[in-house]
Amino acid sequence: MTIKISSTTLAGTVHNAVEEYLELVGDQPVTNLYDLVLTEMEAPLLECVLRFTGYNQSQTAKILGMNRGTLRKKLVRYRLM
Repeated sequence: MTIKISSTTLAGTVHNAVEEYLELVGDQPVTNLYDLVLTEMEAPLLECVLRFTGYNQSQTAKILGMNRGTLRKKLVRYRLM
């Protein structure tokens, strides 16, 4: 089944990146792809929203829909603070 997704949307960008990744791995076994995608997306997402808010953690947490404590833990995990 082929799904047509615009490459200008977030979904389209993820779709294209996953397809490219799967083409690169070829016949090699792939496991835990879901966790890999979420982990790979989280750090850049946090960094982009932080920059957008002028590094205001309260605003960043609000935009992301999480509490500030959770955001801070993630920032430490990804060495963004």
